[in-house]
Amino acid sequence: MSDNVAADTTGDADDVEAAGALARRVAENVERVIVGHPDTVEHIVTAVLARGHVLLEDVPGVGKTMLARAVARSVDCTFKRIQFTPDLLPSDVTGVNVFNQQTREFEFRPGPIFANVVLGDEINRAPPKTQSALLEAMEETQVTVDGETHVVPDPFVVIATQNSVERDRTYELPAAELDRFMKKLHLGYPDAADESEVLARVVGDHPIEGLDPVATAEDVRAARRAVSRVRVEADVREYVTELARYTRDHAQLGVSPRGSISLLRAAQARAVLDGRDYVIPDDVQREAVVTLAHRIRETPGGDRTARDVVGAALDSTPV
Repeated sequence: MSDNVAADTTGDADDVEAAGALARRVAENVERVIVGHPDTVEHIVTAVLARGHVLLEDVPGVGKTMLARAVARSVDCTFKRIQFTPDLLPSDVTGVNVFNQQTREFEFRPGPIFANVVLGDEINRAPPKTQSALLEAMEETQVTVDGETHVVPDPFVVIATQNSVERDRTYELPAAELDRFMKKLHLGYPDAADESEVLARVVGDHPIEGLDPVATAEDVRAARRAVSRVRVEADVREYVTELARYTRDHAQLGVSPRGSISLLRAAQARAVLDGRDYVIPDDVQREAVVTLAHRIRETPGGDRTARDVVGAALDSTPV
């Protein structure tokens, strides 16, 4: 009995080590293209391993789309890009049933949502009706068209970008959609040294063109299984619960249970990235702001932003 337990423990440790190595390998590959944002790259990689989706919001031209493409090219899997526009229809995302004249039957033609990595570019340019086409796939990894359910590929990750300017030409993402993104990240402008390095790298062929995969879809599936088995003790779970409760007591709209689950899964992936098979409070703290803040709606007239609320929760909740 004890030998079996020891063997299982060793197996889990090996799986965690392999998952951590994969995460670091993918991050390093992405950084061949993306300069000066190692923390953001790590956040995306941990989100992928934690079975989450990522929303990148920033001004135009700072590399949001390039970052998403670099992540997709680092894994040897299917990739589709959806360019969101005001006239995009839900069926343009999910797919449609088409009548086959030869077989005299309807056949389902899958839309671009059926890929391992889906880039939703400028997602807030499409109206809410079209944005809602993503909801079922992001939460349940399936799409229902004309009453028939179709399962999306495994793994399935949505990396969406949105413009933080031109608010008069975009649509605000519904709270239900925001809540389905595990993390919301920002890039910001590079400093002088990083921008100079970017310019040096793009002279001649763009580095994205020479980026080769460093992992397979099966590698990602195995890493996700390892992440899901990372130990989370009761006191860590209670810590996450208290953080979420604080946001509900100090904002108009606080963090949902889905947000708490996302934070816990992100902390598990963070532990794997750091080579551990158990979660510590530091993992939760490092993931809290990017995982929780976009789910919070500030109290009208208040002087605290959503990120301030999360910071206050971290400061006031005992570890």
